[in-house]
Amino acid sequence: MTPAEVSTPSDQEVLIKRSFDAPASLVWRAYTEPALMRRWLTAIPGWSMPVCEMTTDVGGQYRWRWRDDANGVEFGFTGEMLEVETHSKIVHTQVYDPGTMGGSMGDGASIITVTFAEADGITNVATSIKFASKADRDAAISTGMTDGMEMSYKQLDEVLAEI
Repeated sequence: MTPAEVSTPSDQEVLIKRSFDAPASLVWRAYTEPALMRRWLTAIPGWSMPVCEMTTDVGGQYRWRWRDDANGVEFGFTGEMLEVETHSKIVHTQVYDPGTMGGSMGDGASIITVTFAEADGITNVATSIKFASKADRDAAISTGMTDGMEMSYKQLDEVLAEI
C-alpha cells in the first residue's frame, strides 16, 4: 500500500489517511484487540508495548505504554472511548503520559477520531487528531509522530496478511 498521507486541516489538527488491503472487519480487529495491537503498534525497532489495556465500549478506558527495551525508558497514553461504531468509527480522548521518557505533548486531552471505510476489499482509514492548541499540535508533530505511525502501518500490513 502507499504511505500515509498527512495533512493539517486546521491549526489544531493532524489528519492521517492510509489504506489497507483487508476488509474493515479485520482492520477493526487490529485496532481493538490488544493482542493484535501489540503486534503492529510497536514497529520501532527495539521498542515493545508492555501495557495495552482497553475496553472499546463507550465510556471504556484504555492505557497504552511503550518501552525502549535497551534502556527501559517508557511513555504512554491514556484515554476514554467517546463513540464506537463497530467496523466504522472510534472516537476517544488521548492524554500523553511522559513516564520516564519525559517531554510534553501539551496539557490538554486530544480527541482522536478514526474512521474505517471499505471499498472492494480495501479499507481506508482516516485518523484525525485534534489537539488542545496549535502549540500542542506542533509539539506532537515535532516528535516524528507521523513517521512512527507509517512504520506501524507497514507492520499492520503484515499483521493483516496473517490474520
